[in-house]
Amino acid sequence: MLNTLSVRNIVLIDQLDLAFETGMTVLTGETGAGKSILLDALTLALGGRGDAALVRKGADSGQVVAVLALPESHQARVLLRENEIEDDAEIILRRVQHADGRTRAFINDQPVSAGLLKSIGGLLVEIHGQHDDRALVDAATHRVLLDSFGGYESELVAVSKAHGRLVTAQKAVDVQRARVEQAAREEDYARHVIEELSALKPEVGEEITLSERRQWLMGLEKAAGEVNDADEILNGTNAPGPTLAMLLRRLTRKSEAEAALFAPMADAVDQALVALDAASEALEAIRREMAFDPRELEQTEERLFALRAAARKHQVEADALTEVLAKYEGDIEALESGAETLVALEAELRDAGAAYHEAAEKLSKAREKAARALSKAVEAELPDLKLGAAKFIVDSQVDQERVSPHGIDQIAFHVQTNPGTTPGPMMKVASGGELSRFLLALKVVLADKGSVPVLIFDEIDTGVGGAVADAIGKRLARLAQSVQVLTVTHAPQVAARAQTHLLIEKQAIEEGAFMRTHVRPLDTGMRGEEVARMLAGATITEEARAAAQRLMREVGA
Repeated sequence: MLNTLSVRNIVLIDQLDLAFETGMTVLTGETGAGKSILLDALTLALGGRGDAALVRKGADSGQVVAVLALPESHQARVLLRENEIEDDAEIILRRVQHADGRTRAFINDQPVSAGLLKSIGGLLVEIHGQHDDRALVDAATHRVLLDSFGGYESELVAVSKAHGRLVTAQKAVDVQRARVEQAAREEDYARHVIEELSALKPEVGEEITLSERRQWLMGLEKAAGEVNDADEILNGTNAPGPTLAMLLRRLTRKSEAEAALFAPMADAVDQALVALDAASEALEAIRREMAFDPRELEQTEERLFALRAAARKHQVEADALTEVLAKYEGDIEALESGAETLVALEAELRDAGAAYHEAAEKLSKAREKAARALSKAVEAELPDLKLGAAKFIVDSQVDQERVSPHGIDQIAFHVQTNPGTTPGPMMKVASGGELSRFLLALKVVLADKGSVPVLIFDEIDTGVGGAVADAIGKRLARLAQSVQVLTVTHAPQVAARAQTHLLIEKQAIEEGAFMRTHVRPLDTGMRGEEVARMLAGATITEEARAAAQRLMREVGA
C-alpha cells in the first residue's frame, strides 16, 4: 500500500506531506483546487514523463517521494533484487524535477534510470480516469488480466517451458545447418588441402631439423674445395712424396764413408715421408668423414622450402601444419556426419513444435472457458452502472502460426454498448464515462486476481446520476477490501463510502504573492459538511446537511 506521499515545489504545492490508510480514500475539493496536480506529482514519482513546467515558480527544482509497503514476495521486490537495488522494509520512490528540464530518479536512495523507476511504479500503482487508457490500450494487458482471472497457472508454465524447448531446438538446427552449409561451400578447398598436406606429411619439429642439416651440408660443401686442394698438394702431379722418396733412396745408397755424412738428412727425409703419409691418411679420413650424397643438400632444401611454402600459404608456423591438416579433416568429417546430426536435430525440432502446439492448444481452451466466465462476471456488474444493455466480450483470436511464450491466442477486450451496434475494442467503442464504468466493473471482478496494490481512480464518476454514482461508490468500496483505493470524486455517493476523506483546497500564502494547494484530512463532522457541499453546491443548506447525514448513515460511514 501507499503509506506516504511527500511533495516539494511542484506547481501550486510548496510543501505537502500526506499519510494514507488502507481501504478507500477519497480526495474532494473545488474544481481547480489542485487534485490533478497531486496526481501529476504521484505520476512523476512512479516514473512518468518529467516536465520543467511542474517546478513551482521561483524554485530551482521540485521533488516527490512516495513510500510504499509491500509483501516480501511481491514482484517489485524481485525486480529490485535483480537490479541490485537494496530491498528495504519499505520501498521509497523519489523523483527530482529540475527547472531546466532534467530529472533524477531514486529507489531506496539509490540512483536509477527513469525506465526502471517506471517499471517498478507500474507494478505498484495504477491510475485510471475517463481519458486514461494506460491500463487498457495494450492488448498484452488484456491477456494478462484474462490469465490472472482464469487461474490456469500450470497451463501457462507448460506453454512457457515448451516455448523454451522449441526456441532451443530451433537455434540448434539453425547453428548446425549453418555449419553444414559452410562446410559444403568449403568442401573442395578442404579436400585439396588434405590431399596437399597428406602428401607433404609435415611433422612437428621437422623444420628445425632440416634447417640444421642444411646448414651442416652447406658447410661440408664449402670444405670440399679445401680437401681437394690439399689432396692435389699431397698427391697430385707435383706432390713432394715421390721426389722425397727418390731422394731418400739416393741417400741410402751412399758409400759407408758418405752414409755417416748424409745420415741426418736421410732421417729427416724419412720423417718427412712419414709425415706426408700421415697427412695423406688424415686427409683420407677427412674425405671419408665428408662422404655424402651430393643430392642430399638439394633434397633437404626442397623439403625445407616445401614446408615453409605451405606454412606461408596457410599463414601459420611450419609446426602448425599438422593442426591445419587436422582442422580440415575435421571439417570433412563434420560435413559427412553433420547431415546426420542435422536430421536428428530437425526431428527434435518437430517434436518440440508438436509439444508446444499441444500445450498452446490446451491453454487456448482454458482461455476460452475463462473468457466466457470473465464476460459473464463483468456483465453482472454492468446493470447497476447503467450499462445493463451493454455486452463485455473477450475477443480471442487463435493464430496457429503464432509462436510465443504466452501461447497462440491474441486477446482483446471488446464491448457492445447498445443492442444492434457492432462490438469493437473497448477504447474505440465506449465513451469516456462508459469506459470508466467498464473499467471499474473489470477491476471489481479482478480485485483478488493479482491486482497492483494501489488503484487510483480520477473522477470516473463524472457525468453520472445519483444511482450510478452510488453503484460506483459500492464497487470502489468492494475493491478497497482487496487493495488500497484512492479516488478523486465529485460524487457525494462515492465520498460517503470512504474510510478516509482528504479535502484539497487552494490557500493564499501569507504574504499574498502566490496561491498554494493544501490537503486537509476530515473527521466525521467535517466529512458531513464536505458531503453536504458536494450535494448542495456553493451554498450549503440545512437540507443539504441533513441529506448528507442521511447518506452517510445509509452507507455506514
